Amino acid sequence: MRNIKYVGCDDPTLDLFESQYTLPEGMCYNSYVVSGENKVAVMDAMDARCTASWLENVSEALAGRTPDYLVCQHMEPDHSGSMGAFLDKYPEATVVCSKQAAVMMNQFGIEAKNVQVVAEGQTIDLGGLTLQFIAAPMIHWPEVIMTYCPEEQVLFSADAFGKFGVYHADEDDWACEARRYYFNIVGKYGMQVANVLKKLSAFSHQLSVIAPLHGPMLEGGKKDEALRLYTIWSAYGIETEGVLVAYASIHGNTRRAAEQLAEIIRQKAESRKMTSDGAPFKVAVTDLSRDDMAEAIEDAFRMNRLVLCCATYDGDIFPPMHMFLHKLRLKGYQNRRVALMENGSWAPQAVKVMREMLSGCKNVEIVEPAVTIRGALKPEQIADLETMADALLA
Repeated sequence: MRNIKYVGCDDPTLDLFESQYTLPEGMCYNSYVVSGENKVAVMDAMDARCTASWLENVSEALAGRTPDYLVCQHMEPDHSGSMGAFLDKYPEATVVCSKQAAVMMNQFGIEAKNVQVVAEGQTIDLGGLTLQFIAAPMIHWPEVIMTYCPEEQVLFSADAFGKFGVYHADEDDWACEARRYYFNIVGKYGMQVANVLKKLSAFSHQLSVIAPLHGPMLEGGKKDEALRLYTIWSAYGIETEGVLVAYASIHGNTRRAAEQLAEIIRQKAESRKMTSDGAPFKVAVTDLSRDDMAEAIEDAFRMNRLVLCCATYDGDIFPPMHMFLHKLRLKGYQNRRVALMENGSWAPQAVKVMREMLSGCKNVEIVEPAVTIRGALKPEQIADLETMADALLA
């Protein structure tokens, strides 16, 4: 990419993305300078926390030239937060954005002297380089556009194909944090993602690099793998054959029952050779009170089976399970098999409540029968766990 320079910034001290998703390794915000023979475009601004370092990177990449355009593909504050400072420094630059983004600029208090609204298929000629715009609404805001530069075979993909972490975090495992990012940020909008993938297929054979707003640029096999996974994820398909056992336990009895069930499932899956390609059948267990909720959401979408084990609490369900199910519904959970286990010493209600919460999810099959324990799991109830495991794996 002779004519494209990376000018993004890492923010290794940020602990929460969108004030809710944990960031063990911080976050990166990506921006690119595209230099044509006649004009220069800066692709996206960034979070206000990185304004000074970003402007310094941009100035160095410009090498004395003045930017003609600032392309705003996404108005979310982690990308538009430094637009005002950029326009103070380069007041003659034209902001290029979608019609809805132009409205949002005012909502975020950003004033631009020059604004050029672009729509699907429109282009800007930089002189030897072309910026071709692709409408990408609801990935994951309604104003989003992507930009393809055919001469460099680079797709600037906005938030799509992004991941958590600084730029060089987990270089050999893009999928892990990209998956957690996708299902928690974009997951609800699978249909819209599929629509954009269909648009990209028209030139995918000519696409060499995907340049997202978070995470590394993707080339070669990594680019191909990202496109493959996004195709699965956008269709709410199955990436990994397996079961997530998610429990919300108050004093530990529900936890012990959940762990015992998980072991029974492991043994049965191993004996039955559940996967057709010989890959291990995955059984994951998560404590919804202590483990990362975003990772639990990721695993629920990754695998095709889910077990919910929950204590009754105030005639309802223990709050960590309520939050988990609420988030699953928000993100469009569907096309899965789910088994239910409840615990209640005097009036178990968790199965009833969990059924009701899952009723709004599309194509979710509740495996019967549910299991009820009262306090601690009794030896004679091991048979109930065996029955549940058989039904889940059938």
